[in-house]
Amino acid sequence: MGARQDHRGVRHALSAGATDPAAALRAARAGDAADVATLLTQLGYPCDEPGAAERIARSAIEPGQDLIVCEHAGSVVGLLVLDLRYYVPAGRPSARIAALVVRDDQRGSGIGAELVREAERRALAAGAMRIEVTSAQHRTGAHAFYQHQGYEPRGPRFVKFTP
Repeated sequence: MGARQDHRGVRHALSAGATDPAAALRAARAGDAADVATLLTQLGYPCDEPGAAERIARSAIEPGQDLIVCEHAGSVVGLLVLDLRYYVPAGRPSARIAALVVRDDQRGSGIGAELVREAERRALAAGAMRIEVTSAQHRTGAHAFYQHQGYEPRGPRFVKFTP
């Protein structure tokens, strides 16, 4: 299946490998706020509709960040946040999947895998040396999903939250 792209390179139809050709990937927009809030809350980041609208607007102007959604039947059913940054130690860009979530009733439909492929396409186009994803220790289903997509577990991560 061919796919159109918008000015940001967002594909407007899932690839032939996805199970639902009626779904489309595109940049998030203000009207998606309610669905985005639901997905972020599902992921463990409580968010209301006004908060989601603010996050969508901010991501649209944030250099090196893409907020991509998967729309199906008029609803956003999946979300990807991809960060692309210059990685000083390697002298090349690096990509990070900062968030990936598919609505509970759409899991197993191929949407998550298509969102990962979109992240990989963008990382490759940007010349990224790698793409990484972090996932909380308790998300064992997500770990299996990422390993199925070809990602390897690498060392511990250390985080300190600011007040």
